[in-house]
Amino acid sequence: MMYLIFSFSAQTGEVSGELSYKISYNIVETKSEILHEGKSYDELNYEANSIQFYVRKAAHMTEYFLLAVAVSFPLYVYRVRGFWLFLLAGIFCAGFAGLDEYHQSFVSGRSPSVRDVCIDSSGALIGIILVQLFCWSTLHNPSGSHKKKKKTRKKRRR
Repeated sequence: MMYLIFSFSAQTGEVSGELSYKISYNIVETKSEILHEGKSYDELNYEANSIQFYVRKAAHMTEYFLLAVAVSFPLYVYRVRGFWLFLLAGIFCAGFAGLDEYHQSFVSGRSPSVRDVCIDSSGALIGIILVQLFCWSTLHNPSGSHKKKKKTRKKRRR
């Protein structure tokens, strides 16, 4: 995941812009086909340009969401949970986001942005929270289920 993030950051501003535009255009075109809007190329182009910013920021959040999941699961398995999981995984992901933005300062047509670090970190935070919830609900055995097992055993003995 880290390699993927750095490789996207290594793309020039022009290449990165073209990629996000293509994705935006495909989204708009698919929506137009599903809703039978029958929009012209110019209308689709205008709408794609208007959502391109949001597509780029959603990509940032998604990358760091996946990074946080990849970092948080092993930490949870090794019994790093609760506050410490938030702290360690959060610092790792936010630090990596900062390094990624610094890396972008050396790429043609790209510039570092504190706003992008905040967007990346929010995606990571969502990933950490969902890992905590998922692991707690599936791996953690709540005390209530233990009591239910004892009650069913007593009923069977009678």
